Amino acid sequence: MEYRNLGKTDLKVSVVGLGTMTWGLQNSADDGFEQMDYALDHGVNFFDTAEMYAIPPSAETYGTTESIIGKWFASRNKRDKVILASKMTGPGLEWIRHAEPINKKNILLAVEGSLKRLQTDYIDLYQLHWPNRGSYHFGQIWDYAPAFDKQAEEDNFLEVLNTFDDLIKQGKIRHIGLSNETAWGTMKWLQLADAHGLPRMVTIQNEYSLLCRHFEPDLQEISLHESIGLLAWSPLTRGMISGKYLDGAQPEGARLTIETRHEHRIAPQTDAAIKKYIDLANQYQLDVCQMALSFVHNQPFVTSTLIGATNMAQLKTNIASIDVKLDKAVYEGIAKIRREYPAVF
Repeated sequence: MEYRNLGKTDLKVSVVGLGTMTWGLQNSADDGFEQMDYALDHGVNFFDTAEMYAIPPSAETYGTTESIIGKWFASRNKRDKVILASKMTGPGLEWIRHAEPINKKNILLAVEGSLKRLQTDYIDLYQLHWPNRGSYHFGQIWDYAPAFDKQAEEDNFLEVLNTFDDLIKQGKIRHIGLSNETAWGTMKWLQLADAHGLPRMVTIQNEYSLLCRHFEPDLQEISLHESIGLLAWSPLTRGMISGKYLDGAQPEGARLTIETRHEHRIAPQTDAAIKKYIDLANQYQLDVCQMALSFVHNQPFVTSTLIGATNMAQLKTNIASIDVKLDKAVYEGIAKIRREYPAVF
């Protein structure tokens, strides 16, 4: 396993990070325990979760994934072996604090709730799951039209940073990060932290994969030159890159088969691009999922690639992708396909 610094901190996290969002609905607690045991034994020291998990989100599943991780910590006594990340929701989910915005009151409630469910007294990386003002992620990129009161946003950012400063001093969280954020938002968080001597965002967790490269070019420049590394979520595009959903297929028990929300990534042009990537992988005797993960691992702005697996075979293959190195010809093939299909969803 390879390890990289979490921003400018001295924490080193595994390039393969363990995503956990299916535990508690698609996967049982026993499945989660088995995945955590195997991942830790194979060098994965970075686990990422969120208060809203298990997915698909609902009032019934909210908090379940964190509770499973907490029970594993209590059972295994290995809290010190794991760099743990969690996230609080922004506005939007009525069953989580009545869909209220991220502010001091709701941060304090969210952190206490997560600490209790996780059965720990600290969280290594605490992230804002999405901004109060909305996001172009989750299929919103075609209609995203930011309209907000700039001064009100800056005032809120300072309230949030001061709240996090207090929580860090109390030892309840160690570092803070963003998720589903824009270039403007990322720079504003960094500028305000520097100007006021407040904690600095150390990571940004955005969607990034062969099929979703919105992070380039602007955010990658910020990531590299401001030391705020990408935690890449959905590096296999919800498993779609494998080809298992091609032409409308719905494998029994698969994530998109049980999904209750509209899946904006499913489209004819997405299928066409996936077929091209599968052909490229076959041409060079590669597993297409491992090719896709290796591509993400080796981007200079990536700190950790967050894998998610619903069975142990997937988990083992995903972790083993760290040993897959792509030849120049593969990168050239990827670049050619991207020009043909630059934005499939």
